[in-house]
Amino acid sequence: MLKFGQEPGEDLTLKQRVIKENDLFLLTDENGDIPPGSTDGCGLYTRDTRFLSRLELSINGVKPVLLESTAETNCQAVFRLTNPHMEANGQIKLWRESVEMLRHRFIQDGVLYESVSYTNYSPKRVAFETTLAFGADFADMFVVRGIQAGRIGSVTGIGVQDERIVIRYAGADGIARETRIAWNVRADRVSPDGSVTFSIELEPRETRTIEFTVTPVIEGENVPEPRPREEALQLLDASYRVWEQTSTSVDSDLDIFNRLYRRGMLDLRMLLTDLGHGPFPVAGLPWYAVPFGRDSLIAALQMLSANPDVALGTLRTMAAYQGSKVDPWRDETPGKIMHEIRYGELANTNQIPFTPYYGSVDSTPLFIVLAVEYYRWTGDLDAIRELMPALERALAWIDESGDLDNDGFIEYHSVSSNGIANQGWKDSGDSIVHDSGEFAQSPIALAEVQGYVYLAKTGMAGIFRKLGRNAEAEALERSAAELKLRFDRLFWMPDESFYAIALDRDKRQVRSVTSNPGHLLMTGLADEARAERIVRRLTAPDMFSGYGIRTMSEQSAGYNPMSYHNGSVWPHDNSLCLIGMSRMGFTEEALRVAGGLMRAAEHFEYARLPELFCGYPDSLGRPVPYPVACSPQAWAAGTPLVFLQVFLGLDPDVPEGVIRLRPALPDGMNRLNVRGLRIGSGTLSLTVTRREGSAAPTVSVEHNSTGCELRVLHAIHHQDAQH
Repeated sequence: MLKFGQEPGEDLTLKQRVIKENDLFLLTDENGDIPPGSTDGCGLYTRDTRFLSRLELSINGVKPVLLESTAETNCQAVFRLTNPHMEANGQIKLWRESVEMLRHRFIQDGVLYESVSYTNYSPKRVAFETTLAFGADFADMFVVRGIQAGRIGSVTGIGVQDERIVIRYAGADGIARETRIAWNVRADRVSPDGSVTFSIELEPRETRTIEFTVTPVIEGENVPEPRPREEALQLLDASYRVWEQTSTSVDSDLDIFNRLYRRGMLDLRMLLTDLGHGPFPVAGLPWYAVPFGRDSLIAALQMLSANPDVALGTLRTMAAYQGSKVDPWRDETPGKIMHEIRYGELANTNQIPFTPYYGSVDSTPLFIVLAVEYYRWTGDLDAIRELMPALERALAWIDESGDLDNDGFIEYHSVSSNGIANQGWKDSGDSIVHDSGEFAQSPIALAEVQGYVYLAKTGMAGIFRKLGRNAEAEALERSAAELKLRFDRLFWMPDESFYAIALDRDKRQVRSVTSNPGHLLMTGLADEARAERIVRRLTAPDMFSGYGIRTMSEQSAGYNPMSYHNGSVWPHDNSLCLIGMSRMGFTEEALRVAGGLMRAAEHFEYARLPELFCGYPDSLGRPVPYPVACSPQAWAAGTPLVFLQVFLGLDPDVPEGVIRLRPALPDGMNRLNVRGLRIGSGTLSLTVTRREGSAAPTVSVEHNSTGCELRVLHAIHHQDAQH
């Protein structure tokens, strides 16, 4: 999937192309094909089911030659191909590079639209056959990934009609599924195996286009009807324009930041899905195009400066699936926020517990944290009142089911026979490791999760006071204060001047030095003296690769730069550290970390930060990709949006009527324009500039309809500012 050994400056290119719209996505190879028997997940998917497992274009029975392909816009993909040289019995059938084949595809309202345009660039008339071969195995995503086999249904037949193929499947879950394929011109042959062949004759410079639609159909759900192609494309384009118009736009004189921010916004728009409660980001493609408690909540948190509507949609979605009972198979307890939900055959037949599965220790406090931060950014007390029953159940879970041994910390321990052993964000089996190399045994209390709990309780205390519930506010504040004292006493490692990643089942410190305590900076759980030591260690050579903060110190026993969680660099992990660094005034260190990630992004295709990359030092001259990283990944896409918060030093508190700025621009940036930043009841537009010889940037406010006072550490030049 990914190329290793790149030269400095060369793109680390993902050799696949993916487009997505709402709950339907298509993953192909760089030619635009889905080869049968593909082992890298290529296919057309919705509801965790692969509705196309074969999609191959040929010319005279031969695979075309790729010239170029791109899915840079996320909602459309373009593939430019040509023919190889073709001879038979000494006779030329088609001279090489005579015919250009241009494939263009997009998804709109549950339908895949594809066109193939054939243009003759030969000076002579040409004739050839072209075939598109289709197939559908209706495989469950867990089967495609090789995670689990199980009892499944079967393809019951392929129906061939004029200009249409229907492939049918009878699921083991009793649900019938279909893939409907239609085209706009009469075919010369339609084979029972799903191949459609057309004879084409072209004069010089003549073009002929064949259009297809592919529609997944699930019994009991609305059947999408294909629209005229141009109408569907216009609707898709219009939805992207609305996204741009209702989101914060930025422009600066630092090109890589502009590219990163735009890429993040495009990726997040593509990853949005709406299950009936408002838009929220799914975790990532191709494997995690579903609601994920932790991932969706963190991505929405990162997006507050760009589009707070996503936070509300995410909160409503998570509340709709909140745990209501004790179910060991799904690791469910009342008040708990889900980890992951699946909709495929294995889930529907209860062969996997993801309906939804609740094996996440941090989703529940993060649910409250997002609600608290959403309120600080928007002042939307009506939404908080709407969510209050779910928030109260989540608070109760923290103090009851979440605290497995009544020691004042929340821990995790999987009860499900098919559950996840490690239930923090570092959820691989080897991620919580003692300095002896021994894996920690559960129940495990993670450092960063206690920070999320602290922020949840102190934030909800402020909301309760706003609602006149003072006694409950005081109880939360007392509980948070006790947590802070207890945490500092039991997690602090004096010899390392750092917090342990966790306490194991015997209350022993798990003494690896990791990035997890960096999340404490945004929560308030670490006091200023401890915070300074955390920041110093995170940016020391053993933790900071030059391209980002590693997940584990080079000096820790479990360190491995090629590992998933024990030495790699995760952009979202860095972003949560950055939020805290910025809030606590560690500006120089925050800019250094952000600068490293921006330098890394220059090497990846489309300037897209992947889910993770290896933790090798930047002395190599390029980041080393992790071989199976998801790209795009929601919380990686959200990281450049956090850069904006850092560069502005942005800290809004709408309930208190104030927006605080502490602007600091990174090296190479002397101008930052921000337009339509949605805070409170309106928007804020401003420009930050840094002149040569000036000690600090200046802020020029063009528009402020937020209803809040703007406070900065230096003068503001008001134009149309309203307070």
